[in-house]
This record gives sequence, structure tokens and C-alpha cells, in this order.
Amino acid sequence: MIKFTFFIRIFKKQQYLIVTNNIFYYNSLIIVTILRKMEKSALIWIILGVSGVGKSSIGEKLAQKVGIKFIDGDDLHPRENLLKMSKGIPLDDSDRMPWLKRINDVVFSLSHKNEVGIIVCSALKKAYRDIIREGNPKVRFLYLNADFEVILDRISKREGHFMKSQMLISQFQALEVPHNELDVVSVDANQSFEMVIDDALNAIGFKKD
Repeated sequence: MIKFTFFIRIFKKQQYLIVTNNIFYYNSLIIVTILRKMEKSALIWIILGVSGVGKSSIGEKLAQKVGIKFIDGDDLHPRENLLKMSKGIPLDDSDRMPWLKRINDVVFSLSHKNEVGIIVCSALKKAYRDIIREGNPKVRFLYLNADFEVILDRISKREGHFMKSQMLISQFQALEVPHNELDVVSVDANQSFEMVIDDALNAIGFKKD
């Protein structure tokens, strides 16, 4: 057992939890667990992955369960991007730049107000994720990892989705799977919706014991 003196700021409630070695004695493993959970609770999470993997439905459900703000990044696309996607035309980097900068600004706004939130954004390439990271130390990424065939089967059963098979191919071609990016956690999205939600809650530190 180790004595600890530390201060933890709870950003969402604008309060401080003060624990002194004269009051509490904690096992070091318990302390690490508490710190990690409370750190994650003050973050803005980007749900990333290819189109059709279920980012919006999963992100919205997570936000509902946790009770935090949800923002669908598709709503932040410029009009020109929306028109392109509705016609099945893949976006290029010049299309994405203003969109990614909007995402960056939204993350900064939430952080500046000490708010917690979930934002959906494909963020397929490391360069895109780096744009969102710039000036935003409290942003983290949840990567929904699923196979091409699984996603293609799912989107074929949806109504009103922009995704065409050729667009999905281009998404996988553009995808740079996060490796050695310490602010990214991955969840297997080949599973059922309920299992993905359960794993995602664990991954972002909000799963109830």
C-alpha cells in the first residue's frame, strides 16, 4: 500500500477532488484505475472509421448512454461536399481540408468550455487526425475496425445512405489504420451493435463496474 497526495480536476463539473495521505490509503493499482477513468471522462472522443461502419449510430448511442454531447461530423461538411457524396463521388483532400478544420474548431470549442463530447469523423489518414489534434490536447480517437464485406452487406440493407460500393472501396484504399498512435483505441466493429457499444464504453472508460 502506498500513500498518495494528489489533486484531480474534474473538468465537467469544475470541481476539485483533493486526496491527502493523511486521509486515504490506496493500493497503487486502484489509484491508476481511478486516474485513467477520470482523465477519460474529461475528453472529446472522435469516432473514426470508414463510411458505413456505423460511426453515427454508435456515437449517438454512446453519447446517450453516458449523457454527453453528440455531434455528427457529416453535419459539418460544406455544401459542396454533401452534393458530391450524394452523387457517389469520393471526396479528395482539397474537399476534406475545410471540413477537418471545422472539426478541429469544434473540438477546441468543447475543450475551451470544459465540455465532454463525442464527434463522428472518418479521419481515415494520420494526416487528417493530426489536423484534428493540432492545438487540442484533450482529443482522443475511437477507431471502429470492420471488414469490407461486413460493411458492404450492412449498407446494402440501409435506406438513404450516400455510400456506393465504389465509394467504400475508395474509403478502404484511403484508410491508414492507426499504428503507434497513443491517443487511439480500437474496437472490433464486426460484432453486433450491442457488443460494439459495450466494448466502446469500456474503451472510453465509461463502462459501469
